[in-house]
Amino acid sequence: MHQTKWIILMIIIACQLIVVLDASVMVTAIPEIGRSLHMSTTSLTWVQNSYVLAFGGFLLLGARAGDLLGRRRMLAIGIGLFSLTSLLAGIAPTAEFLLVSRAFQGFAAALATPAALALLSATFVEAKERSRAIAMYSAVSAAGGSIGLILGGFFTDFVSWRLGMFINVPIGIALLYLVQKFIQKTEIRTGRFDLWGALTSVIGMTALVYGFVQAADYGWRTTETWIPLAAGIVMLTTFVLIEARAAEPIIPLRLFASRQRSGAYLGRFLMVGGNFSLFFFIPQYLQNVLGFSSFEAGMAFLPFTVAQFGMMYLLQGLVRRFGNIKVLVAGLLIAIIGTLWLSRIVSAQAHFYPEMFILLAIMGIGAGMVFQPLTVMGLAGVEPQNSGAASGLINVAHQSGASLGLAVLITVFNGSSHAEQASNVQFANAISHSILGSVVFVIAALAATLLCLLPARQVSPKQALQVNK
Repeated sequence: MHQTKWIILMIIIACQLIVVLDASVMVTAIPEIGRSLHMSTTSLTWVQNSYVLAFGGFLLLGARAGDLLGRRRMLAIGIGLFSLTSLLAGIAPTAEFLLVSRAFQGFAAALATPAALALLSATFVEAKERSRAIAMYSAVSAAGGSIGLILGGFFTDFVSWRLGMFINVPIGIALLYLVQKFIQKTEIRTGRFDLWGALTSVIGMTALVYGFVQAADYGWRTTETWIPLAAGIVMLTTFVLIEARAAEPIIPLRLFASRQRSGAYLGRFLMVGGNFSLFFFIPQYLQNVLGFSSFEAGMAFLPFTVAQFGMMYLLQGLVRRFGNIKVLVAGLLIAIIGTLWLSRIVSAQAHFYPEMFILLAIMGIGAGMVFQPLTVMGLAGVEPQNSGAASGLINVAHQSGASLGLAVLITVFNGSSHAEQASNVQFANAISHSILGSVVFVIAALAATLLCLLPARQVSPKQALQVNK
């Protein structure tokens, strides 16, 4: 790989790492944040959701902005704004200030992320180089969450949870310099921003997640739950209608014409819905039931992270021998087995080692086999002018899966135990049910793979050959 290409790849990976890491860096710090900013359990969920919702909701607009205004420009703007809002989140004096700063962080990430992935696609055009670059990008995207848990726990125990935000500032400044030096300007095109499409998608996603969070607090039979859920469905339906009629939509619906691409987007949505939620529930179980410190709870995910990164070095050989689809199915099956087994052993009397240690490693192997094939399939056969939209859609599936999955499984948790008054036994039982809910999400991801990907491979061998290269 040419040295300049290697530097560009490192810039893209570093950008993706800080963006993904910030979705989880607060998780192990949540108890301390609640104490320092006087936040209730319900309001603490928005430390995660405000970031993830803004990230996922504005990704489509960010992808379109990159296509029209230039990807290097949007990458630089996104990194700069991300650094500034990280500083603001780090100095937040109140809960409201923190949540607003986190939302703007998510917006900044939505500008930078699709531009970074589109630049990767444009820089690495040779099949072998692209496959290797996507493998590294996917490994960082998938493992960034568990890395965030470890760093967040370390900062909380030994310095301050605020350092998890401050550290983005020097990294962002360095990235801005490298972007200007090594990444060439991309073409600026004339066109329109589909503002109504962007607004309806953001409002629809936010309303849906808010409805599920309300269900966790008030139950399913209240207007506090059904009004936001109904509003979310109406707004997302409106979004689809707008995109079907817009002259220049932020997400061309023709991207869904390929059954394999549609299956890859749906599979990613469901897989992340189950996987990301584990990063929220398991650290709470380790701290509240087994008595781990914040750092120990983060370090507990080390077997998951190591196994996931280790798969990066084995995956290329597996894909060359068996193809993306078979590797993807095998990874999903391994993830299902590990997560299901984990849900059965979680209890107030459980021990982390060796059972949970081994199962987290197994789950990391499964996750490490899933995300690269899904990324490759989500970009397969996309025209160059739609690469930004396709990369944005991959990340929309990732972030919307994270936010909706967490919101759904919080209702499972609260339905099993009232978290404020729960004993260790009740709390552990509720966590077990939540992890079982994660299993349902991953099984649904496997079903999407089998129903949407395998039939397309049989009907269109030429397209399947392209995906499996």
